[in-house]
Amino acid sequence: MPEEKLSFQAEVSRLLDIVANSLYSNKEIFLRELISNASDACDRLRYEALTRPELVAEDADYRIVLDVDAKKGVVTVADNGIGMNRDDLIENLGTIARSGTAAFVQQVENKTDRANLIGQFGVGFYSAFMVAEEVAVTTRRAGEPQAWRWVSDGKGSFTVEELTGDRAAEAPTRGTRVVVKLRKGEKEFLDPARIERIVKTYSDHIAIPIVLQRDGAERTLNAASALWTRPKSEITDEQYKEFYHHVAHAFDDPWLRLHFKAEGKIEYTGLLYIPSTRPLDLFHPERRHGVKLYVKRVFITEDCEELIPAYLRFLRGVIDTEDLPLNISRELLQHNPMLSKIRSAVTKRVIGELARKAEKAPEDYRRFWDAFGGVLKEGLYEDEANREKLLDLARFESTRGDEPVSLADYVARMPDGQDAIYYIAGDDAKVLRRSPQIEGFAAKGVEVLLMTDPVDEFWIPAVGTYQGKAFHSATRGDIDFGAIKGTEAESDGKPEPETPAPGIDALVAFVKLALKDEVKDVRSSTRLTDSAVCLVADESDMDIHLERMLKQHHQIDAASRRILEINPRHSLIRRLAARLEAPGAAGGGNGEVNPVEEAARLLLDQARILEGEPLPDPAAFARRMTLLVERGFAEAEPASG
Repeated sequence: MPEEKLSFQAEVSRLLDIVANSLYSNKEIFLRELISNASDACDRLRYEALTRPELVAEDADYRIVLDVDAKKGVVTVADNGIGMNRDDLIENLGTIARSGTAAFVQQVENKTDRANLIGQFGVGFYSAFMVAEEVAVTTRRAGEPQAWRWVSDGKGSFTVEELTGDRAAEAPTRGTRVVVKLRKGEKEFLDPARIERIVKTYSDHIAIPIVLQRDGAERTLNAASALWTRPKSEITDEQYKEFYHHVAHAFDDPWLRLHFKAEGKIEYTGLLYIPSTRPLDLFHPERRHGVKLYVKRVFITEDCEELIPAYLRFLRGVIDTEDLPLNISRELLQHNPMLSKIRSAVTKRVIGELARKAEKAPEDYRRFWDAFGGVLKEGLYEDEANREKLLDLARFESTRGDEPVSLADYVARMPDGQDAIYYIAGDDAKVLRRSPQIEGFAAKGVEVLLMTDPVDEFWIPAVGTYQGKAFHSATRGDIDFGAIKGTEAESDGKPEPETPAPGIDALVAFVKLALKDEVKDVRSSTRLTDSAVCLVADESDMDIHLERMLKQHHQIDAASRRILEINPRHSLIRRLAARLEAPGAAGGGNGEVNPVEEAARLLLDQARILEGEPLPDPAAFARRMTLLVERGFAEAEPASG
């Protein structure tokens, strides 16, 4: 096959441009990333060979070989792992086949902490271009005869060609050889002593021998034993941290580490981490976790849904068990009772550790919640067995202040007579704080939780109550504040609210007749204090925010009709009620439009705008607003003469 010249995916080209311009503060990271990739390749072949032993019949000892050629100015990282074919090269090194790639790259371009971001996306191979003027990859997939070569200078394109004849004979029997031709200013990486220090610092935990070739001799640089099998007392914090970087393909430091060994009917060891930074693909529809399954130190899979629940998919690390057969297939892992017990025990351990953090280090726990709270809340409807513990872990913004509140604290400070946990859902907490629907709650001193995660609308119906208190949306139903013997909110210098407008019942009836089928009902409001109107959902209808989300995602076609609530103490409403009682106000007369009816429609449009809903007829709204302003100026003009 002749040499093919192909272009990088657009997002890869942009990433490479960032990488080439000193993405990382320490360029030595490139060697860690290449070694980590080589280790993964060996792990994958070890698993494949369980059912296809012929793949390693000629060479069953896995290893990673480093070579430095000072004369040529190259560093080589070679492995005898799974290897790649043409399609693998193009997919793995030429594209980032992942949802949200463009958005990810945009974030990388706009952030200063780019190393963390690019590490989260698992594209560490490209770090080689920090130091390289050219990278050449020679590879042969285990079990396939063809050898391939991939070459790029990282400037927008790469070549792929099949190696034949003598060139094929020089390729690895299986596995991959990455040759990094260094730029002139990067000669420090040609020093074998420097290479050894890098391996000791970043890759000593790799469970495969890392061998340095020099002057015809070979020397193993790392301990070459699985880190999680060593006693905790023999592992330094730095070694734990570097293992996290390896297993998570991440550049941040872990927020939490759990290293444990379970003994008894089921034996397994776990070394798990919670990142300090949210991975960018955390909400990817595939919802994969980052925990690898090992059996007797042999890598089995990193794609085992049964190992970790989806709502803990931020976890990174390994679970190694003695009680599964080495040749277990991915199909047999499904619904495996042994795996289910491990999953249950690990889940309880993680939740327990989070509870301890929340109690003893609340400020530190808030960092975790800000990053992963939206995911953990998925467990509230997915995991009934752990629901109560997860409810205790949940934190929410509220109208009480800027500090997040737990449900236990919310219930503890509820005033006498309050029998529900009130919340309001939306996309932005700042917008929710200004929502007219919660004005009455603020006036009565009733705290309202601000639910801004999309998952909130789904777990609340599943949970229903907490400590016997029902969750109740502040935008639904008629709220009876009379029963709440709360602390009236301070007036902040505002005048006392006026008495309800005389004739409010007549105005409500008129507006209801004028708006007809545009609303489900019109009623006088007890929840409004400053605003003239608002829209609320009937008690039996879907919450306003949930309905809007479902409509945006084409899950429902038509929106429900809402209830228009009118503030009987508002000056505008008082004027409209008085105008309605004036002689001849019931009709426009002489074909003129009734101004009270026009005002009623403007009030409905105002309520829609406050809800962030599109107006059904913007032109009609503009016309009514223009007429209202004109009429106001006309009435304000002094009499002539």
